[in-house]
Amino acid sequence: MPELLFPFLGVVALLTVTPGPDMLLVVRNGLSAGSRAAWLTGLGCCLGISVHATAAVLGLSAILAASATAYTVVKLAGAAYLAYLGVRMLISAIMSVDGAGEAETGAALEAMPGAAVAEAAVPAHPVATTAAPGRRDPAGRVRRAAPGTADGPRSASPTGGAVFRQGLITNLLNPKIALLFLTLLPQFVAHDEPRLRTTATLAVIFLAVAVVWWRTFSFAIGPISRVLRGGTARRVLDGLAGAALIAISAAVALEGDR
Repeated sequence: MPELLFPFLGVVALLTVTPGPDMLLVVRNGLSAGSRAAWLTGLGCCLGISVHATAAVLGLSAILAASATAYTVVKLAGAAYLAYLGVRMLISAIMSVDGAGEAETGAALEAMPGAAVAEAAVPAHPVATTAAPGRRDPAGRVRRAAPGTADGPRSASPTGGAVFRQGLITNLLNPKIALLFLTLLPQFVAHDEPRLRTTATLAVIFLAVAVVWWRTFSFAIGPISRVLRGGTARRVLDGLAGAALIAISAAVALEGDR
């Protein structure tokens, strides 16, 4: 056991719960699709952490730290990816609003007095047509799908693979994590301890703390997600998360030298 294990655990716990892009993604995906989505996003983050930790133990992160060009390329790639996710979330929120508006307009038209006349004009055996999408009722009318149904305009919940990739790529393209491991781990290796073995042990402990944190967090966010499953809550969540990711990406891209 490393001699400085307990001070290291305190620092790791603080770093793990500090809000950042990964926390934002886990919260958004968890509230949108439940605890499983939050957990898979967290697992993607943990895999990205493990890659950076392995690179730091093997000394590969020193290459990134020594090259300003490499650091800038990774930083800008990460900023671009965050902006991409943010724009997609904003588009999802806007498209959901448009779809809900169309459905409400259709319902209002069907409620107008003229709708009864239109019903009477429908033949008993209507000719099939492919021009109007949707299901037909017994009278042969094409029903407008309501938002949030299988046929209606709806912002689809992210799949497990998609949220896992989001967590993974967000962490892989964050050069600050590489520098964190490169500078943090050696500080908790005592002078009489084997450097490589102790550094590897600390990296594994860091990863274990992250896994436990995201598992606990995903359980906690599950009940909240069941309350916020409505279309309006989903649109607001996507809009806020998208705007926040775009703001974070701009801050990352415009960030000065290390």
